Amino acid sequence: MATDKELSDFLENVERRAFKQAVYAVRKDESALDIVQDAMIKLAEKYGDKPAAELPMLFQRILQTTILDYFRREKVRNTWVSLFSSMGPSGGEHEDFDILESLESEDGRSSESSADQIERQQTLEIIDAEVQKLPARQREAFLMRYWQDMDVAETAEAMGCSEGSVKTHCSRATHALAEALAAKGLKL
Repeated sequence: MATDKELSDFLENVERRAFKQAVYAVRKDESALDIVQDAMIKLAEKYGDKPAAELPMLFQRILQTTILDYFRREKVRNTWVSLFSSMGPSGGEHEDFDILESLESEDGRSSESSADQIERQQTLEIIDAEVQKLPARQREAFLMRYWQDMDVAETAEAMGCSEGSVKTHCSRATHALAEALAAKGLKL
């Protein structure tokens, strides 16, 4: 078993290399730092009792998995952001835009055709209805992760479950929503 000192020394020695590896993978310093910190915490929490000789292999595996999780989250987040941003106004001047409100120009007239407004409203109603159909735990995890932008650990703590359960609930929710929306003719 690795002592606390051995674990601490290992993490101190591997920190810079892991950070560089994560930066090369994700191309964002802030995200890379989060990934390395998450990997270190996972190693200490779950594998701190392993022999010191096994720590390098375990850490590399955890680091690679954490990087893959980052890309999965980004892919899902980008899908939903692009879906909703395509329905909203273009340009940065509408930062307080609420997608559920209709667009109106300065003189009170709609800035889009009635057909577009109806189509937008129907699309939003379909999405809302499909989100509401999700099982409670999937809906809760999905909304916390992708609407409230909480990370896996925060969501797990708020839901009172493991991080693995949060990931499972989110994965199932996104797949169910994608299938339901595709069946209704909406493409993501």
